[in-house]
Amino acid sequence: MTTQTPRLWVGIDASKAHHWWVAIDDTGTTVWSRKVSNDEAVILASLSEILALTSEARWAVDLTGTAPALLLGLLADHGQHVVYVPGRTVNRMSGAYRGEAKTDARDAYVIADTTRLRRDFAPVDIPTDLSADLALLTTHRSDLIADRVRLLNRLHDVLTGISPALEAAFDYADHQGALVLLTRYQTPAALRRCGQTRLARWLAARGVRHPETVAATALTAAHAQRIQLPGQDTAAGITADLATQVLALDKRLKQLDRQISDLFRSHPQAAVIESMPGIGPILGAEFLVAAGDLAAYPDAGHLASAAGLVPVARDSGRRTGNLHRPQRYSRRLRRVFYLSAQTSIIRDGPNRTYYLKKRAEGHKHIPAVIALARRRVDVLWALLRDNRTFTAAPPMTSAAA
Repeated sequence: MTTQTPRLWVGIDASKAHHWWVAIDDTGTTVWSRKVSNDEAVILASLSEILALTSEARWAVDLTGTAPALLLGLLADHGQHVVYVPGRTVNRMSGAYRGEAKTDARDAYVIADTTRLRRDFAPVDIPTDLSADLALLTTHRSDLIADRVRLLNRLHDVLTGISPALEAAFDYADHQGALVLLTRYQTPAALRRCGQTRLARWLAARGVRHPETVAATALTAAHAQRIQLPGQDTAAGITADLATQVLALDKRLKQLDRQISDLFRSHPQAAVIESMPGIGPILGAEFLVAAGDLAAYPDAGHLASAAGLVPVARDSGRRTGNLHRPQRYSRRLRRVFYLSAQTSIIRDGPNRTYYLKKRAEGHKHIPAVIALARRRVDVLWALLRDNRTFTAAPPMTSAAA
């Protein structure tokens, strides 16, 4: 009969096709080490072997996301708790062990042994269906926006080779009418042949706002160039294709934004989050994805720390009081608070007042926005705790009432 080890630490070096598992006992001795395919049956068989060796297993992974999703889901389904050990920590800890080789088995051992020695790693929480859906949709939206930027950069480059004046006449990133124009007319000669009146009618028939202004601007650019450049006809076709792709992408993004908004507003505290100036449904969805389980933050300081808004000391010798941005924090969460703070200062209110106060104290724009973002963390956390919406005036206390 096999004697069970009271406790095992299992480190998992995760990847797309397979994971390497290493289980160690309380002395750091390896008792189980194997490559495990990213397959449900194989993972369950390995899990059974580990649980047969111990009465308590503590699990740690160096990767979260889609690659270990099946693994993490199966572990959660079997009541196993997992912590996340950042790859940066694994790399640094590897230098404390003998040998210079880098293998999956070695990395998995380092993950397990580091978890055995430390108790401060964050647990890996399996997201709810709502969080998982929002994570997929917001990530897909970011990918589509990156595709849009790439297409617009290519459009600007190709159009410059046809007509620099027409390229400079519009801000194609924000002007739908200009993109519609390019689907049919891309060269100065074609615009001059059409004429301003016919062009305005053509644009109006396609729902372009202020068609006369768009047509006049385009014709002014067309009259500034009479020469036909080499490769103009081919470049014109590419320009039309790029403009069509951007318009189609804009339509898809609008549909996606509506889908994200509807899903976000099904969250029980969506109204609380969206009541904060500068946070709409898209940033609100980003916040829910980046923050995870809101109950995991016992106070506003923990939420601010997760967003990298709490500076850490880097003192050495006689140099004290040196505060810097931490290296471990959620970039996505910090981005949410920074962008929402920057948006909130556009209109008059307590956010703009606080920002202007920081500017008056000598802070430049970015530090002032970061200071505002940190203050807004306190406000949002309190709103979520009390489940109430934001108001410009502070709420009355029971004593004041």
